[in-house]
This record gives sequence, structure tokens and C-alpha cells, in this order.
Amino acid sequence: MFEAAEKAEKISRKEFESAVEELRPQLLSAQFALKQKRRSAIVIVDGVDGAGKGEVVHRLNEWLDPRGVDTHAFWESSDEEEQRPYYWRFWRRLPARRHLSILFGSWYARPHERRADGEADDAGFERELDRIRAFEEMLVADGTIIVKLWFHLSKKLQRERLTCLEEDPRTRWRVLASDWRRHAKYDRYAEAAERMVARTHSERAPWHVIEALDRRATDLTAARKVCSEIQRRLEEKDAVVRPSAKRRERDWGDALSRVDLSQRIESADYKEPLADYQARLERMAWKARERGLGCVLVFEGWDAAGKGGAIRRATQAMDPRLFHLYSIAAPSKEELAQHYLWRFWKVLAKDGKMTIYDRSWYGRVLVERVEKLAREDEWERAYDEINEFEDQLIDHGRLVFKFWLHIDKDEQLRRFKAREKTPHKRHKITEEDWRNREKWDDYEHAVNEMIARTHSPEKPWTVVAANQKKFARIQVLRTICEGLEARLK
Repeated sequence: MFEAAEKAEKISRKEFESAVEELRPQLLSAQFALKQKRRSAIVIVDGVDGAGKGEVVHRLNEWLDPRGVDTHAFWESSDEEEQRPYYWRFWRRLPARRHLSILFGSWYARPHERRADGEADDAGFERELDRIRAFEEMLVADGTIIVKLWFHLSKKLQRERLTCLEEDPRTRWRVLASDWRRHAKYDRYAEAAERMVARTHSERAPWHVIEALDRRATDLTAARKVCSEIQRRLEEKDAVVRPSAKRRERDWGDALSRVDLSQRIESADYKEPLADYQARLERMAWKARERGLGCVLVFEGWDAAGKGGAIRRATQAMDPRLFHLYSIAAPSKEELAQHYLWRFWKVLAKDGKMTIYDRSWYGRVLVERVEKLAREDEWERAYDEINEFEDQLIDHGRLVFKFWLHIDKDEQLRRFKAREKTPHKRHKITEEDWRNREKWDDYEHAVNEMIARTHSPEKPWTVVAANQKKFARIQVLRTICEGLEARLK
């Protein structure tokens, strides 16, 4: 692709000013259309050191309306970022709908550098590129427009640019030791970059390679690419790919029916194991902190299945400084302006702590699916998106526990009626709970498919027999303790 790079040939100042006068209204018009259609856009600026990337970022901020633009540079990793999965830093900076973000460096930086420096082999590099491609496809499917600009220079011209910048006292600060280090490995960086660009180029998230021969021409070429790409994507009507009838008819098994809901624990035998498991969990939570082991706990289940009680028995055992608990309700306006996974990514606790979700991202394939709050193509692709999210947690070293608290329909009815009669529990029962109950069979089918498609040895589902709350609480605590103990050994 670099051989076919668009050359930004030298132009005069007068030609530049005339072109800018024509281009700026077009850029602002594209930005305004982005707001009107409630779409977001990401402009990735990357390429060879000395190719004028910083100047391009400056020009885009100058020519666009700054009230709808955010610029983020990814140069050095902070401690906060290093203690979370790699993509956390990018999720936090994704633009909301109607906004545009310029990423100076991006999710491409680390894979590119690791490959060029020999820290990643071919297979590892390809896995990272596949992850990037899947990430971008997910964002595009959600309505984000991605414009990727790669600025190219020959080795000779890069050396001349870096030398010129270094010799000028006014620009000397812009040349870092790392720039010269990468220049010394120019061929390796170029080979890795060409593979990376070719592998992650697609119709809906294409790369635009620009030969940065002249600063003014480079700025203009980049801005025109941003403008034309936003206009092109806004004019396109994205095809909605419907899952086939064959997929819908597939038998996903019946994980729920295999659970023995008659399992119980006698009241006299409850307090001792409860105290034992809570003591073990307290010890394990501190050991996990000492070793930097992060955990993610997901609690899902039927209405009135006892999620709150199970969570409370776990949190009672731990120092509050060791966990963050998030109770997930309907998304806020801020959350609706982002991809549905954004609100779960942004609250991930750092290494050594537990992140506990009372309901989670599985709402996309459960309530949003059954209540038709998400289109079929949206919840269908969510299985892959969720698996990828959890794979990133695992790759970072997190332990993932997923619980479905299961009760039968009769037990749910009994608990609903008991809540209505108990003043301090009456607030827990709503009309929505009764409506959901009418769709029990639909939810049951959705749960079985969810478990079948998102269960793996690394991130298993534990279906908890919750017809008796005491038994369910012990099962949850035992599962967490045994999982932590096995990892910490």
C-alpha cells in the first residue's frame, strides 16, 4: 500500500490559502452533518516520525469547530492504564455520538512497536491485528465513522527531517531519542507498518496513506481525506445483516433444566460454612491485592432470584477498599450516546481489586433482545463482542466469574407475592417484573443461548440453584473462593 501512497507535492502559500478558504466550509459542513445524524467519528493520525503528524493534528483542530472535537495523544502509559486491560485507555476516550475525536497514536502503536522491536512474533502480531480489526468493525457497526491516516516518508527524507528539526533551536525539543532509535530500525518499522496497514484496511475503515513531501500539501490532503470520508460514510446506507433462519432455529441446549433446584442446606448447617467461606474470601481478597490479581464478578438471574443477597454475603467478607460494586440500571443519556459496552469498560477497577456487576453487558442479549430494545442484528453480533471483551480481561490476567441465579416459575411467584405483602420489600416489585414474568419462556430460551455461546473454561458460567437462598449464597461464595485459591496457588 505504501507504493500507492498519495503524494502531497509542494504547493505555494497562495495556493494553500486559496485551498483552505474552499476546504474549511466543507469540513464544517461535514462536522455539522455528523451532529445532525447523531454519528461519531474517529480520526487516527499515525505514521513515520518527522512526517508532520503534529502539524496535521493542529490544522484539523484549527479548521474544525473545536466545540465538537477532542484530541487524545497516546504516547506514554500512566499507572492507571497499565493496571487495566490495554483497550481500557481507548474506551475511555471514544467520542460520544455527534462528536469527533482525533487520536494521535492509537491502538496501533503498541503492536507496531512490539513487532518492529522483535518483542512479538508473527503469530502474536497477527492476533493483535485481528483484535484491532474486530474492534473497529464493532465501532463501525455501532455507527462510528473511522478515518485512518498514515503519513509516510522514505528513510533518507526522514533522516533529513529529523536532522533539520534538531538543528533548529526552535524545534529541537520535538526530536526525541526514541525518534532516532526508530529511525535506526527504519526497515523493520516499515515492514511491520505495511503489514499492519494492509491487514487492517477495510471498506468501512480504510487506511489513507499519504507521502508527506510538503507540509502545506500534507495538511490539505489529510483534511480533504477526513472531509470526504465523513461525507461518504454519512451518505451510505449501512446494510443490516439479518441472521439466517437456520441460525435462529438452532438448538442451544438447555443448561437451566440440568440444574437441580431441590438442593437445600438446613438452617442449622448454614452459619458455619457461611462464616468459613467469608473468612477464606477475606484472606484471598487481600492476597489478590498483594499480587495484583484483578477479578470481575458478573451476577445475572431471574427477577427475585436473590442476586442482591448473594452479592451482599460476598461484599460483607471484604474490605470495601478491595472492590467496586456497580448496580446496572437503564442507561443514562451519556451512556446511550456511546457503544453499549462503554459503561462497563470505563468502571473496570485496577489490578488487585474486584469489579462486581449487579447485572451487566448481558442485558444486550437478554432484556434488550426479548423486549425488542435492540435489533436482531445488534444482539446477534453482541455474542462475539462480549466474548472479545471478556477475552481481553482474561488476557490481561483477570479472573472472571459469571453467575446465573436460577429459580423456577413457582418460586418466583411466591417471592413476588411475599414482596408485595412486606412493607420494607414492596419497593422491589414493579409492574415491569410482572411483565417480564409473562415472557418467561422467551427469557429462558435467551438465557440458554447466552450460556451456550459465552461459556468457556477460562470464563465459565455457574448456574446457581437458587430456589433456596441459603444454598445459593454458599454456592456463590464457594465458587469464588475455590477460583481465587486455585489461581493464587
